[in-house]
Parts: sequence; structure tokens; C-alpha cells
Amino acid sequence: MANFTLSGNGLLSSTSIPNVFIDKYMIAANGEFVKIYLYLIRCMEQNKSDCSLLELADVFNHTEKDVLRAIAYWEKLHLLHVEYNAQQEVSGISLDLPDDGRASCATAQPLPPESYGPEPEDSLPKDEDVQEILYITEQYLGRTLNPTDVRTILYWHDGLGFSTDLIVYLMETCISNGHTSLRYMEKIALSWADDGISTVEEARREHSVNRREAYAVMNAFGISGRNLIDSEMQMIQKWTGSYAFSMDLIKDACRRAIQATGKASFAYADTILTNWHKNDVHTLKDIVKLDAARQKKPKADATSSKAAQQTASGTRFNNFPQRTYNYDQLEKQLLNTTH
Repeated sequence: MANFTLSGNGLLSSTSIPNVFIDKYMIAANGEFVKIYLYLIRCMEQNKSDCSLLELADVFNHTEKDVLRAIAYWEKLHLLHVEYNAQQEVSGISLDLPDDGRASCATAQPLPPESYGPEPEDSLPKDEDVQEILYITEQYLGRTLNPTDVRTILYWHDGLGFSTDLIVYLMETCISNGHTSLRYMEKIALSWADDGISTVEEARREHSVNRREAYAVMNAFGISGRNLIDSEMQMIQKWTGSYAFSMDLIKDACRRAIQATGKASFAYADTILTNWHKNDVHTLKDIVKLDAARQKKPKADATSSKAAQQTASGTRFNNFPQRTYNYDQLEKQLLNTTH
């Protein structure tokens, strides 16, 4: 991943944020997007010319895709400009800090959620699909939507290109699993967009796969009577997605976690699977080989330690001055002392 140059419209002696950014842009923006933009300002003011997506991802414990999403968001609001090299990698970012509120929010389609101004009421989009989505959302949530809610839903529709049916399915799926937060639903929506999911059928297949994987892990751990929490589901998605482990490997890790801790420990199983991933484990046979190598290592270490102790002991003995003895003379002396 190539580095990119960072430039702006001025270097400041301290990290100074214009009030218009706070009043007009920051309040409605995703918190993680705000963090990344502020960090870019910090780097610019320190005259730090070289950055990379990997560096930004490490700082905030994000993926590079998360960072790119934040950069694209601020570019749509004309608060920065992105340049790309021949490999379509980010090669430059120019920050344009708003100084008097004149920076325009007008953007090309698709619009980010904060581009909409849902107040006053008569400014709401008149599209029948949008009106239907907003009405259904209020029915599901049991409350009147606030401006931020409306912006979020409009972003799913216009920004991500989700159909009314897909948005309704998203809500039904999340609410049926006990998640009524639009912020949580937005995370799912963004993950679907990243995975190229654009229809209810695709989303249903993805959801079905996730459910099967979750049930398999719950059975391996002996979990019943409760749903998995978000962090547990994220671990399962990492095991099956990023690590690409089969369910047989995951079940074996769960079994080992129970044996080691006496309980269903997702954290311990994650440690095992992460170690297997680092050791390029792909099959149960690979695990057997890794276990055998681990069992041999303590024996080899013990043998090396014993040899080192013996060597050290011999060295200490040889450090004493060595003497030579006349054993015939010693024998005569002993015989004389006995008479």
C-alpha cells in the first residue's frame, strides 16, 4: 500500500477546528469519520507530509476500507480532495478547512445522509418509496423519527442504493434479533454494501449462512437459552471470513477452549484460532502436526537445558586448580599411620 502526500490550505501552530465544522458538519457525522478527519488535520498542522491508509487504520483500529469510507464521505462534502495514482491508490489528500460556513454541502449522487435537511417538515423528499420507508420505520420503532434518523435512512436509500424491500428486510432482521438502534442497523447496511449485497434474496442468503454458523458454534459451546451478543458474532464472522476456517476447525477450537477454561470462552477460542491462522493451519491434519511440534518443543527445551546445566557444572568444576597426586606415596603414608 503506497503512502500518500497530505497538504492543506495553511499550517497552524496548534490544532484549531473552525466552529463551522463543529456546528455544520461534525454534529451530524459518524463519530469515526470525525476522528479520522481531525487526525488528518493534526497531521497537516504538524507538517507530516507522508501518511498511508494502513497507518490511519492502525491508529484507529479500523480496516483500510473503513478509512476509505471516511475519506470518501468528507470528499463528498468538499472538505477534502483525493488524488489517485496509476494503481488507483490514494496518492494525495488536500484538506480544505471551512472558515466561514461557505463550504457547500451540495454533492453529486449518491448523497451522504447529512446532505439532507429534514427540517422543516415540508422539505422532506416527496418520493413515495421514501415516504413508505419512513412510515414503516416509525411503526417498527414505535416512535417519531428525528432529523438524524431521517438522514440515516435516506442515506441507505440514495447513498447505498438500497431498495425499499431491502431496507424493510434490514429492519425486520435487526429488530427480530433485539437490535432496535438505527446505528446498529447502519453498520449492517454498510457491511452489506461492502459485500455487494443489493437484493433481499442476497441478504437472506447471507443472513441464513450467518445463522447456521452461529448455531453451529452455540452447539459446540453448549450455549442455549440466549442469543449471541455482537462481539461474539463478530468473532464468528472473523473466523469464517477473514480466517476462512471450516466449521470443523472452529468446533475443535471451541472444544479446546472448554477443556482449558471449563466454560464457553469465545476469547480463548479466538486466541486458539488466531494462533492457527498465524501458523497457516487449514485442516485438522495441520492441527495434529502443530500439536506434535508443540509437544516435542518442551522435550527439546528440557534436553537443551539439562545439557547446558551439565556443561555449566563441568565448567565450574574445571575452574578449580587441578592437582596431581603420587598414589604410591599416598598409600605408604596411609599404611604408616595405621601402625
